[in-house]
Amino acid sequence: MTIMHKILISACLLGRPVRYDGRARHPDDPTHLLDRWRREDRLVPICPEVSGGLPVPRPPAEIVGGDGNDVLDGRAHLLTADGRDVTAPFLAGAQAALAMAQEHDVALAILKARSPSCGSHQIYDGSFSSTLRPGSGATAALLRRHDIPVFTEDQLAAAALLLEELEG
Repeated sequence: MTIMHKILISACLLGRPVRYDGRARHPDDPTHLLDRWRREDRLVPICPEVSGGLPVPRPPAEIVGGDGNDVLDGRAHLLTADGRDVTAPFLAGAQAALAMAQEHDVALAILKARSPSCGSHQIYDGSFSSTLRPGSGATAALLRRHDIPVFTEDQLAAAALLLEELEG
């Protein structure tokens, strides 16, 4: 019998209006992988920011002084454009995502690109000027520290390949 691995996924990618601006994000999915995984009951949705106690909508936040790894190590902070420190709820949300991933024994995560929580390759640079830089958000960094591979919504095919390898 083939094991059906679970996938932790950003709730906004499933149409839930939990983003900072109160909207959802519908990824381009021409092969309908998300639909298939939903039917197979593989998807474990979470919004780390909401799980950490932040409201919807909420002011946008960016990592200042580093990336998600630096936030986890106490060297960087998450701030809103008006300077409010929201590091604590972002860290609480990252811990909630990790706990959910461990509870459901997920094989991988598909998280919202460029998010200060979920971004896995690029994040905004902390200047609130829409400038991207390499780095991970706090949740993506924590999941990777626990050996959970992280993909963006633009990497669904790569995520599917990893699942095929794991379930081969």
